Amino acid sequence: MAYSFPVVRAGLIFATALSVAACGGGDKKAGAEPAGHNGASSQTVSVATATLQTLDRQVTASGTISAWEEVPIGAETGGLVATAVYVDEGAWVRQGQVLVKLNDALLQAQLRQQDAAVASAEANAAREDADLGRAHELKDRGFLSQASLDLAVSEQRAAEAQLTSARAARSETATRLAQTEIKAPVAGRVISRSVTRGQIVQAGSELFRLVRDGRLELDARIPETELSLVRAGQTATISSDQIGQVVGRVRIVTPEVNTESRIGIARIALANPEGFRTGMYARAEINIGAQPTVTVPTASVLYRENRAGVFVLTTGNQARFQPVTILSRSDDRTSVSGVEAGTRVVVAGAGFLGDGDRVTVAAASPAPAAPAARPAPAAAK
Repeated sequence: MAYSFPVVRAGLIFATALSVAACGGGDKKAGAEPAGHNGASSQTVSVATATLQTLDRQVTASGTISAWEEVPIGAETGGLVATAVYVDEGAWVRQGQVLVKLNDALLQAQLRQQDAAVASAEANAAREDADLGRAHELKDRGFLSQASLDLAVSEQRAAEAQLTSARAARSETATRLAQTEIKAPVAGRVISRSVTRGQIVQAGSELFRLVRDGRLELDARIPETELSLVRAGQTATISSDQIGQVVGRVRIVTPEVNTESRIGIARIALANPEGFRTGMYARAEINIGAQPTVTVPTASVLYRENRAGVFVLTTGNQARFQPVTILSRSDDRTSVSGVEAGTRVVVAGAGFLGDGDRVTVAAASPAPAAPAARPAPAAAK
């Protein structure tokens, strides 16, 4: 009896150790082959089909505000001092309005001198006309030779030529005198001025630049893939962060595409250019009308590495990220290019996927049944 208690205690410790070892071995075996794991993602997602719809589409573009027509104004006569400048940059001018006055004192004196030359030539021509008339009369009466008559004719013609030359010289001086008043050839707004009072103006130098009628337009840069959709006459909305929004209309689509950027230009006339200035940056949304386009649920569009795209399902329910270009967007549907109609795209769960993941497509929930029709009340007896 003295030795029985230690023996029993040792036996219990040995049995417990065997039990613990057996349990540890079972855990290792279970960890080696976890049930249900096949090495693929088990993400459950919902899918939708990209559909072809006819929607009112817009082409988005941006560009620089420019003048519809810039008119440079220069001096036609040179070497004269500007004695007065009547307008400044930003001023609105009417056609024919005087902008600059040049010193005309010398031309006024030349004009008076040539007026006298014309008067003298007219007197000489009148005298020669009278002499020629008398020569004809004397020749008819036989008192004048043919040689004397021919001399009278030549002198009369010379007098007429001198009169014509004097009148032409006076006309030239009068024209130069008129050019000392530099006038606006068209109505518009002055956008630049490069003349000051006291400046000696040279012939041909630019003094002002006008925007004809104050009309401005946006030179919208459009990719060649969308350029064929834009046509003259289409309406557009022009927006600027500084000015706001104005309505515009496509005036012309230029026939040239840049060979390097593959960009074409559509010139959009601004209906109300107040506040806009040449050189400003602006955006345009051009309404191109109803166009067939592929749409996907807006919830299926996500961004990876700053690129818009959708996850499309390939063979074996493998998700592949497909970049797209967003054409227009609403709360429910987004018009895109880059996927074809009929393509299955992931909607719910797309944000948790990686390129190449295999997914499980959730069964479509049945449509709610229509409420049963109530029987008509029996007719009162």
